[in-house]
Amino acid sequence: MSKKSRLESRKEPKQPKVRDIFVARPFEGLADEAEWVALRELVPAATAPLTLAPQYAEKYGDRQITLATILPMAWPALTKTDGRVLLGLQRHERSGDVNRDLAVALLSALEAEPGAPVAVPPLPGEGPRLGDILVDAPLEITVHDGFDFWLDADQERDAEVNASLEAANSSVYPTVALSAAPAAYWCRVPEKAHVRWVLPDAEDVAMNALARLSAAGELKLTEQTKFAGMFRAHGLLVPVWDLPHGDEADAWEEPLAATAARYAAAKAVDEPLTADQRRAKQGLLGRQLNLR
Repeated sequence: MSKKSRLESRKEPKQPKVRDIFVARPFEGLADEAEWVALRELVPAATAPLTLAPQYAEKYGDRQITLATILPMAWPALTKTDGRVLLGLQRHERSGDVNRDLAVALLSALEAEPGAPVAVPPLPGEGPRLGDILVDAPLEITVHDGFDFWLDADQERDAEVNASLEAANSSVYPTVALSAAPAAYWCRVPEKAHVRWVLPDAEDVAMNALARLSAAGELKLTEQTKFAGMFRAHGLLVPVWDLPHGDEADAWEEPLAATAARYAAAKAVDEPLTADQRRAKQGLLGRQLNLR
């Protein structure tokens, strides 16, 4: 064997290249697409239980899995010593397909030893998605005032842990899920209060419905509110209303319910937009917000 052949034989086998694929609506097809988007983009602290699909439950057992808006240091997932798994929606690193990111993080956590760190690849590659791994059902969401759910009730809390938790909790602004519409949340940030509503429809359908409401002067929640604009999140539109600062969340249930009814009626209209509605649509396109 020549020297060149011997050197080539010692080389590590070439790893297949993993391509990044962009998916504009990564949660499309899930029963609660808009709520998945809201928990990833709008809600500071919330959890929801998840259930493995039968074939995965047979492989990994009856594991308790909890979806969390964010985990300590934005970890993708963590495992408890008793086998429970927490899956983090909001994380620093992501590929073009958030759904696959979450699916890989969940499978990595299920494969990891209980209590061990969960390692995930930078790009997930091809494979099962959340709809394959989980029982697809509406999310049973609990909104929290802070991140105490990170720790177990009997877990020891030293000064460092308490300080870290206190720092995390200080970043949480008051947020309440509104019952008047799915994926709608009231929140209060410094000097402002908002209603933010993740619309469940395709962008063009939602935009046309909002344009009809805008042209008719029916886009405000009440005369005391202001339609601030909207932003895109994972392929869905999220309109935002500025509210008077003093009122609490329950004051906006009835106005949002009325607005949701007007939106549903506008969405059901199967006619081209009028000239006024097209102008209103252009105005809405110019009022797109940056999500902070």
